[in-house]
Amino acid sequence: MTLRRNRAGRLSAWPGGRSGGWQIIYTGFILIMLSFFILLTSFASLDSSKITRFASSFSNAVNVLGGGKSIERSTTLLESEMQLLPKKDLVAQLFEQVRTISQEEELDQISLSRSDQGVVMILKDNLLFDSARADLTPAAYPRLKKIARMIDRIPVPVEIGGHTDDRPIHTGAFPSNWELSTARAISVLRRMIEHHGVDPQRLSAVGFSQYQPLAENSSPENQAMNRRVEFVFLVEG
Repeated sequence: MTLRRNRAGRLSAWPGGRSGGWQIIYTGFILIMLSFFILLTSFASLDSSKITRFASSFSNAVNVLGGGKSIERSTTLLESEMQLLPKKDLVAQLFEQVRTISQEEELDQISLSRSDQGVVMILKDNLLFDSARADLTPAAYPRLKKIARMIDRIPVPVEIGGHTDDRPIHTGAFPSNWELSTARAISVLRRMIEHHGVDPQRLSAVGFSQYQPLAENSSPENQAMNRRVEFVFLVEG
């Protein structure tokens, strides 16, 4: 505030003098810059997958046009896309891949299901083995060749599991169903690697004996259902 003389010669306050207005403007500018950098820091700390999932969900909610690329309708899952989708959606996508490719390979006498681990493809044991044996039959070779091509086309880990019914076995080669189920899984795994060139880093073999039945072992039909080999296409994460 400045004092100046008016026309009558009296002193009066002159509003054009120096004041604190510039401080208010400067303070506001500093606060805006501070808020900007806080937002940048918060975005940098967010999980990118959560941002992508939100964006995908929001896009699906507001989209009224059917065109354009859609992760949800993709026929081939890329590794980067798999890491960004919720696990239940990955299992659904993977199920469709396994189903479609199994049809293209003309695989018959299989059944597909979903699990917490991924997608399960089930073959009855008599399609691959003779009773109480772990050596693959020649009739199993064409079927396993098709499955090997499936595994090559679906870039996820695969667990090969052997299962038996509850009838005990006591032979020199197989003291129990543990040995039989495990030996069968390993026979399939070795065929995949040695004859069809499947990457061994993507495969694993495990025996479950009779302890994961699909049905009660109360009839010959149920026992036959429980004797099986499973290919589990795994969803990681």
